Amino acid sequence: MNKYELAVVVSAKIEDEERAAVVDKCKALIERFGGTVTNVDDWGKKRLAYEVQKMKEAFYYFIQFDAESTAPIEIESRVRIMDNVIRFLCVKQDA
Repeated sequence: MNKYELAVVVSAKIEDEERAAVVDKCKALIERFGGTVTNVDDWGKKRLAYEVQKMKEAFYYFIQFDAESTAPIEIESRVRIMDNVIRFLCVKQDA
């Protein structure tokens, strides 16, 4: 099992319940592909470095998880097509 971190930038134009649903869906994807969520870090609303889809602000979430090396590819392919996720990045953490 490797340690990974999934950074998800969620649209600021949606309601709190929808935003929570997006994060829950990401956690469910991780568990679906054999991962174990260890921590979810909510950074809240931050200003974007540049305008994305006519938005200047968005909500940042960092999800740490343990998974096999094949899981991030599957997770990224599903997160890529999720509504309200404007950017994402999955990286392997050093042990």
